[in-house]
Amino acid sequence: MTDAKIKIALEAKREQVQNRLKQAASDTAPVALDQTQQGRLSRMDAMQQQAMAAETLRRRQRELAQLDAALQRLQAGEYGYCLNCGEPIGDARLALDPATPFCISHAR
Repeated sequence: MTDAKIKIALEAKREQVQNRLKQAASDTAPVALDQTQQGRLSRMDAMQQQAMAAETLRRRQRELAQLDAALQRLQAGEYGYCLNCGEPIGDARLALDPATPFCISHAR
């Protein structure tokens, strides 16, 4: 795959992640503790959903950072090489996750 196609794919994925981040921002709002409005179990359920949304938000932020790093590696001419050993990352692995910084040996 050419650098231009890789850049397009990375930027498209980055845009998707940014859109998901915007959508998830409202899901992490504080839970109201007004017991006249909702019962204890409903409040606990809302707090659990808020915690799950916060973790999803953290994962998407991490994914966005990985995509940004991949774009920087592409610009520097270092894209597609393992950060640990410097060996080329397999095409199938890059097709699955274009932002991956490690070969299969160092991914673990």
